[in-house]
Amino acid sequence: MAFNHLPAGVHDALLPLSVTPVTHSVPMAKNHRSDRPPAEPVSRLAPGTVLGRLAAGPSRAARITHTEHLPPRAGRHALWPDRIRPEVIAALRAAGIEHPWEHQARAAEHALDGDSVVVATGTASGKSLAYLVPVLSTLLDGAQAPNGRGATALYLAPTKALAADQCRSVKELSQPLGASVRSAVYDGDTPFEEREWIRQYATYVLTNPDMLHRGILPSHPRWSSFLKALKFVVIDECHTYRGVFGSHVAQVLRRLRRLCARYGSSPVFLLASATAADPGVAAGRLTGLPVVEVADDASPRGELVFALWEPPLTELEGEKGAPVRRTATAEAADLLTDLTVQGVRSVVFVRSRRGAELISVIAQERLAEVDRSLTRRVAAYRGGYLPEERRALERALHSGELLGLAATNALELGVDIAGLDAVVIAGYPGTRASLWQQAGRAGRSGQGALAVLVARDDPLDTFLVHHPEALFAQPVESTVLDPDNPYVLAPHLCAAAAELPLTEEDLELFGPSCEELLPQLEAARLLRRRTKAWHWTRRERAADLTDIRGEGGRPVQVVEAGTGRLLGTVDAGSAHTAVHEGAVHLHQGRTYLVRSLDLEDAVALVEPASPPYSTVARDTTSVSVLETDVEVPWGDGRLCYGSVEVTNQVVSFLRRRLITGEVLGETKLDLPPRTLRTRAVWWTVTEDQLDAARVNPEILGGALHAAEHASIGMLPLFATCDRWDIGGVSVPLHPDTLLPTVFVYDGHPGGAGFAERAFHTARAWLTATREAIASCECDAGCPSCIQSPKCGNGNDPLHKRGAVRLLTELLRGAARSEDAGGRTEEGPGGAPGHAPGDGPGHAPGDGPSGAPGDGPGHGAGGAAEAGGAAEAGRGRGAGRPAGSAREP
Repeated sequence: MAFNHLPAGVHDALLPLSVTPVTHSVPMAKNHRSDRPPAEPVSRLAPGTVLGRLAAGPSRAARITHTEHLPPRAGRHALWPDRIRPEVIAALRAAGIEHPWEHQARAAEHALDGDSVVVATGTASGKSLAYLVPVLSTLLDGAQAPNGRGATALYLAPTKALAADQCRSVKELSQPLGASVRSAVYDGDTPFEEREWIRQYATYVLTNPDMLHRGILPSHPRWSSFLKALKFVVIDECHTYRGVFGSHVAQVLRRLRRLCARYGSSPVFLLASATAADPGVAAGRLTGLPVVEVADDASPRGELVFALWEPPLTELEGEKGAPVRRTATAEAADLLTDLTVQGVRSVVFVRSRRGAELISVIAQERLAEVDRSLTRRVAAYRGGYLPEERRALERALHSGELLGLAATNALELGVDIAGLDAVVIAGYPGTRASLWQQAGRAGRSGQGALAVLVARDDPLDTFLVHHPEALFAQPVESTVLDPDNPYVLAPHLCAAAAELPLTEEDLELFGPSCEELLPQLEAARLLRRRTKAWHWTRRERAADLTDIRGEGGRPVQVVEAGTGRLLGTVDAGSAHTAVHEGAVHLHQGRTYLVRSLDLEDAVALVEPASPPYSTVARDTTSVSVLETDVEVPWGDGRLCYGSVEVTNQVVSFLRRRLITGEVLGETKLDLPPRTLRTRAVWWTVTEDQLDAARVNPEILGGALHAAEHASIGMLPLFATCDRWDIGGVSVPLHPDTLLPTVFVYDGHPGGAGFAERAFHTARAWLTATREAIASCECDAGCPSCIQSPKCGNGNDPLHKRGAVRLLTELLRGAARSEDAGGRTEEGPGGAPGHAPGDGPGHAPGDGPSGAPGDGPGHGAGGAAEAGGAAEAGRGRGAGRPAGSAREP
């Protein structure tokens, strides 16, 4: 028997990283936009006062496990470079911006010198202005050319909403410059009648990587005049381009550079990033160019009060009689209600689409009991809405009509929302960088702000709220991507050859893996070599070979059965878990039941309903070892890393009562299996080790299963990954190893670096896993330690004490082996581990998941148990941002 935890929706096409874009815009503290009428004035409360009101009462106060106070910081001004045109300086002053911060002036200087540069400073530090000023100045220079378009600039955003919001900022700031700067958004929502004008006349085009991949690059002859004059490429929120998605974007940018060179241009890349470790290195890997790093934040910051909040235990019992905590969804909805009543402008970040909808619905119901007019001041915002719905919500948010928002953390919140007083984060988002970016959404006008992290009933969240040093005393993570992943590179080589025949001179641009892949593409009859170039041989579009977001197939349309009305879409990768027959589907506060799912036609028919429950899909998984790259002795046991094939099938779904999460029943499903070839880390134990750990055959399955659950829960703290991006399987006797084995693997074809990072930090990772289980106060296991909210086997069997003894014995063997080798690493919280990149027999960057010169991958994203979050019950990928390949 095998106990399985595959990220829901995984199959043999690339699947999405849980990207966590948290964005920023031009800081205009003194120049509120004229098109955004302010909300009615509210007296600004100190963040400590707001927190005190939220924690009023003994039961509420006990939920705060830690409070961190970050003092305010003064800013440091500088002067703009003298090469900035005086008209731009005048426009800035008209907007109320007299002097730049030091980091803005430095970035502008590098841009004018022709150096690609990344600005990696905190939220609301003015990164947008740092790149916008040199761009506007250069566009003014280009306006003096005979055709009026001697210079152009391309802006890339991870989401449509960020591009639209930045376009509003640019138009407002550049209004005094007249027709010299012609900015326009070019994406899937752009009317076709406007597209030709943009191609021919726009000087500043704002789009997303998906549209660049599918629309602009394949049609480059129609963009020839724009590309010929291209001076700058702006890449906003570049920290979101990580893992598999980031690797795709890196290849799209190489294709762009190749076409620009053919048209005689060599644009400078200007990147904006959240605070991250080694942003220059990551930006260089993304663009393929040397990038100067500007990371000294000189902007001012208001006071930030950051509270860690653990929901209380309820009287309910979960599976196997385990105690159940109140869900983070219900707790966050209460906090949003209280903040709205206080007049505190707030955003709640939540992991899933369904969670965002639930929080807004619950808050609206509770606000109606206080003041019915307040119900209109709270809404949900998530991916999958129709374009007109997104735009209406964005306008309400900008105008201040909305006081509270429940949003997925893949939200198009690149939009400027200056004036927020509080941020509630429902569940750890997976990286410290994402946590600080989300917290930084509040206080963007320089005022004090409150941030509250509400823990899910989950091993990692429980660990963090009781170990605040892991959040507040550790540096942020690196952003890692691997453009040489053959699963990523191959389709982009085909797309490049379709754009222009691929020559040997081009191969250096695309990386060393080209030489190995090109013969395979020829053998597959995708490319054909003629003389010295490779040509695309098919009639279909080469750009359609890959979906850079990794959704894997066309999206499933969600249609109201009675009216035929299109409600929205669901990614193909999450259709099995999100819109299976019987699933509860939420859309703008309205509830529907899925009547049928037609996978062939990609249509889910739904009908209005009001069930008192949410649904959570269950799946089973098997893993076979294809190749073992590295094997390290851990005492008698073994720690291994290599390639595996994973077969997954959604087999049933649970009905969970709203608010409490109580399980009401389970229904079987008949859906086809999916397969995935990826990278994994696994460990084995011997019979002697089992005897030493006092783990007999009766409890072996439960001990392995519990250790697997907890290790998946803790890996995001070490691999910087999203738990939706990893899966696991535990087997008392695996046919390939012939031993009890636990696997943890990347949920992406070819791997994404997560399992590799797990291999190199295995001792620290599993030490923290053991501590998380042992320190939990429950008797037999609960969601805070070893239970998974969406276990394919219904959390049966599990054995908490057996898992602790098993991990203790495994780590004792690891300590003996590693001490003999003399290698250690400091993991989070100072836990001993294994040094990245120096594992026996393993060279940095070997294998498809290793980035050249970077050693093990660090991954990306947020956190949710593979298979679903108890409070949200969503399928994997449900929170994908708009601006996808289907609608670039």
